[in-house]
Amino acid sequence: MPALAAHATVYAVDNLGAGFSPAPREGMDCTVRGTAERLLQFAETLRLGEFDLLGTSHGGGVAMMAAALAAARGRPRIGKLILAAPVNPWSPHGKRLAPFLVTPLGSFIFRNTIERWRPLDYLWLRRLFSEGAKIPPDSLVGYRLPVLENHGFRHASNILKSWTADLKEIESILPKIRNYPTLLIWGTKDRAVHFSSAQRLRRNFTNARLVAFDGVGHLPYEEAPGEFNRVLIEFLRG
Repeated sequence: MPALAAHATVYAVDNLGAGFSPAPREGMDCTVRGTAERLLQFAETLRLGEFDLLGTSHGGGVAMMAAALAAARGRPRIGKLILAAPVNPWSPHGKRLAPFLVTPLGSFIFRNTIERWRPLDYLWLRRLFSEGAKIPPDSLVGYRLPVLENHGFRHASNILKSWTADLKEIESILPKIRNYPTLLIWGTKDRAVHFSSAQRLRRNFTNARLVAFDGVGHLPYEEAPGEFNRVLIEFLRG
């Protein structure tokens, strides 16, 4: 944010349930479409008539959905899309794991291991980086806080319930956003959203640039923040 703030006004949206903004225990729409609708409501409340939009991982899917909804309505106007390893229908890992985690067995295992055992926090964070040595000292504490203070894993389990349907809907709305100037940023060692899906997604856009960070995992802004900011600012100012 400090790097971007020299060039633009920056808003960091704390999605309900995903960070420190509490979500209702029941009844909230956790689909990609529902989250995108809340994002657009945020923009309309602030009277943002036009803005560029960056989304990463699941937020990348939300960003694509928000762009499609905005295009269909004609408001607000989204200028450029930046997608950092966004969830998409062509990454095989999530397509297999997510449906299992919402089965009774998968849900039981999740609740009684990852959700409760804090010593496992390092292991799931380690999977998001190419190497454990590249995890910044404060990252574990930072990612753990929403889990402890806002039941972040409970929100994640609600997201997984519609995962397969969400991926199908993302695929269906891609023609509506194909003309957005788009920057795709990906780590070649991403184990969460496979880099192999990047080219397939890129082909759905008429004006998309793919920047691959060699040897980087799922969080390029953590592993290579200087280069990430440089590529991002260059795209936004171009």
